[in-house]
Amino acid sequence: MLEKLKTIEEKYEELTRLLMNPEVLSNPQQYQKYSKEQSDLQPLVEKIGEYRKIISGIEEAEEILGGGDGDIRELAQAELEELKGKKPALEEELKFMLLPKDPRDEKSVILEIRAGTGGEEAALFASSLFRMYAKYAESKRWKVEVIDSNPTGLGGLKEIIAAIEGKGAYSKLKYESGVHRVQRVPVTEASGRIHTSAATVAVLPEAEDVDIKVEEKDLRVDTFCASGPGGQGVNTTYSAVRIVHIPTGMIVQCQDERSQIKNKEKAMKVLRSRLYELEMERQEKERALARKTQVGTGDRSERIRTYNFPQNRITDHRIGFTLHKLEQVLEGNLEEVIDALTTHYQTERLKEL
Repeated sequence: MLEKLKTIEEKYEELTRLLMNPEVLSNPQQYQKYSKEQSDLQPLVEKIGEYRKIISGIEEAEEILGGGDGDIRELAQAELEELKGKKPALEEELKFMLLPKDPRDEKSVILEIRAGTGGEEAALFASSLFRMYAKYAESKRWKVEVIDSNPTGLGGLKEIIAAIEGKGAYSKLKYESGVHRVQRVPVTEASGRIHTSAATVAVLPEAEDVDIKVEEKDLRVDTFCASGPGGQGVNTTYSAVRIVHIPTGMIVQCQDERSQIKNKEKAMKVLRSRLYELEMERQEKERALARKTQVGTGDRSERIRTYNFPQNRITDHRIGFTLHKLEQVLEGNLEEVIDALTTHYQTERLKEL
């Protein structure tokens, strides 16, 4: 590992030299490229510096123990024990930081939530899930923009599609795809019986033109009058847009904006992201990975989590993680759950490597 760390430090020093080179300074594109590379390496280089200080401290303390007087040796022994105690945790951190990065991690996401089994109660749960993710995004200062939604009369959501824009959104939310199950007594239930219903969540990395090229000839674009709330103008003009991707049969629609152009832009954002995910899955299958590095993260038919209201409990079935803080989690305090999932899957990747 020390050899690997040395290579990274040398790369960082090389980038620092390049960023001071007049030729690079006069080339904005090249300067931006090297600057991003250096910025990405900086946290790792700082952690390597911490590790080297501990290694150096251990060596010095051992040297003193080999030939110092009584008092100094006592201090050296105490310092040696403290440094040796810190070393394994720091090594573990470095191992995680050295894992190959998912190139999609820094991307924004397209979030899709659909009510599953359970009728109106499932729609209300889908609405609660969207509120949870929106609150979490707010705590991260990410922007949430609804692209399309299908509300019910009681305040539930049959379906909602939204863009969550923020650096690293995908790295945090990528383990949320799957079936989320809720167990609670519905408001409409007079006898107080606990009902079980479900909603599906899909988290797609937002794709840009450079990630996936969509040809105009492969699209059929239809316009229609928007339905639902939004005022007289929304319902009488052909502002809503439906896009059909002919090669795959994929259909995306958006009616959230008054402008047909804006609705088309939003619909295209969803379409590109869905096609990008499709391409990523195809490539992974070709490489025979079969999602081994993301066990259980992409299958939308898999029941991944249960939200149990009577016990104030949230359980993630993939990793056997339980938290008795259901109310806080639904208020957007997702960090403990996300951290547990990230640590688990990073550990799995380390084992494979």
